[in-house]
Amino acid sequence: MDERLKVTLSGWELDNPVIPASGTFGFGYEFADFYDINILGSIATKGTTREARFGNPTPRIAECERGMINAVGLQNPGIDKVISEEFPKLKQVYQKKVVANVSGFSKEEYVECAKKMDAQDIVGILEVNISCPNVHGGGMSFGVSPDAAAEITRAVKAVTTKPVYIKLSPNVTDIVAIAKACEDAGVDGISMINTLLGARFDLRTGRPIIANVMGGFSGPAIKPVALRMVYQVYEAVKLPIIGIGGIASAEDVIEMMYAGATAVEIGAENLRNPYACKEIIERLPSLMDELNIDKLSDIIGRTHQ
Repeated sequence: MDERLKVTLSGWELDNPVIPASGTFGFGYEFADFYDINILGSIATKGTTREARFGNPTPRIAECERGMINAVGLQNPGIDKVISEEFPKLKQVYQKKVVANVSGFSKEEYVECAKKMDAQDIVGILEVNISCPNVHGGGMSFGVSPDAAAEITRAVKAVTTKPVYIKLSPNVTDIVAIAKACEDAGVDGISMINTLLGARFDLRTGRPIIANVMGGFSGPAIKPVALRMVYQVYEAVKLPIIGIGGIASAEDVIEMMYAGATAVEIGAENLRNPYACKEIIERLPSLMDELNIDKLSDIIGRTHQ
């Protein structure tokens, strides 16, 4: 372990800033057949809801230039089975704490999931995905309104003791306003960005490739958007940021940290290359030597200085 790679999120020290993103790494233990997953900074576990979800109808994946679109739809076994079955499997091969991603379709569901996750010793941080449609609010995502984002933040913070990070959607007019609303509501940190919205069509049939028509667009193509938004939010709030969006190399990690991220999550690249996170962690020390970087913690937000 290279001490120079260590970073700290809300008092929790990570061996390095590399975290596989929620939804692209399962519950973690699936990758233990490929390499020792204990080299990871942490793992963001698959988005978990109160009830089990099969997800959206298929097909729900489409390839794109420099990326992919997915409309998986939060497929998961439900929070009780995650706690009773998935976490015990992970503990057999992983000795660190995880970033537990939770989702909901009402404030009550977020509260219930967050409270149950908060009680798990394997959980270090709660990552709250507010990109879900609010079933009691006309289907509008919680994440597009500062007031709704703040309401979820306050509700989750009221029932948890562990750090809460809100995962922000980029599909908004002003992401800074939403980040500031979460900060005012007491959030401990920000994860950003979730996927952009995209679509693809079959030239032979003229039909959408994805059954849902639209889905979450991710991969290297979205990195400039993610960097811009992380930069803007770092300027506006005094919160640690987990940077997400298009990261596929050690160079991308450094660039995201320059923009203001304390740690990063690797998403679509895990689906292309299951060794992506391992290769990035192994490359970071030599890249730091090339760039004359003493410690990764020294470069957070450097571009703002």
